[in-house]
Amino acid sequence: MYVTNQILNRNNRDRGYKRLKKKVHLLLDPTDGGTFWDQVINSLIVCLILLNLAAVCLETVESLYQGYRSWFRNFELFSITIFSIEYLLRLWSCTCIRKYRHPLKGRLRYILSAGSLVDLAAILPFYLPLSGLDLRSLRVLRMIRFMRFFKLGRFLNASRVIRRVFASKKEELLISVLLVFTLIILAASAMYFVEHDTQPDKFSSIPETMWWSVATLTTVGYGDVYPITSIGKTLTACISILGIGMFALPAGILASGFSEEFKRKEARVAAACCPHCGMALYE
Repeated sequence: MYVTNQILNRNNRDRGYKRLKKKVHLLLDPTDGGTFWDQVINSLIVCLILLNLAAVCLETVESLYQGYRSWFRNFELFSITIFSIEYLLRLWSCTCIRKYRHPLKGRLRYILSAGSLVDLAAILPFYLPLSGLDLRSLRVLRMIRFMRFFKLGRFLNASRVIRRVFASKKEELLISVLLVFTLIILAASAMYFVEHDTQPDKFSSIPETMWWSVATLTTVGYGDVYPITSIGKTLTACISILGIGMFALPAGILASGFSEEFKRKEARVAAACCPHCGMALYE
């Protein structure tokens, strides 16, 4: 009887532990949650991320930073504490997801996931100097704090729509990017052979001419490098017209992808509603 009670108590503790882990996961993951407290916690985290981005920008104003140095420092400590706790809670509760179910391998797999790497990059610059390393020559690591911006992807529905659009149109986008790079190389090669003899200092090689090619195809036209021969000017006009259509191609692909995604979303909503009364079927 005593042994049976021990087993029952252990089972109850295990079930309570799993329920707590699942509850923490739902509170931190906006895609799986949907409760009032889930929305409150995620809204607070979004606000904290936006405030951190503002703080990183304002720190570059020297007069403002010198006047409020302690405030910036305390806010950074507060933010790192919150983000570190959030990261550890995510790491602890991730095993309630099927693909991360193994307590060791699952957590290692979670650490290497895209979302976890973004979370880690958002707090890593703070902890690296504490390791005793001389990072004075690596101050660029402070810019990694902008990785906190990408944490917003967890909490915004729009970011998930964008990811699905890019995933569905990745082949078309890859082809359009390859076409753009091909056009840049061909335009640079043609202009090099046309203008090299006339302007050897500006069109000295095909790689150097690629700067002109990019500036022309994107219709930026900085004016620091431009053709002076009649053939070069005619070629530039043709390349500029091609560039307008070629660089508009990815925009058209993405617009088509967004249109298809919204249509699929409307179809899912319609499928979840009664065709007669229009009310949700789960109600």
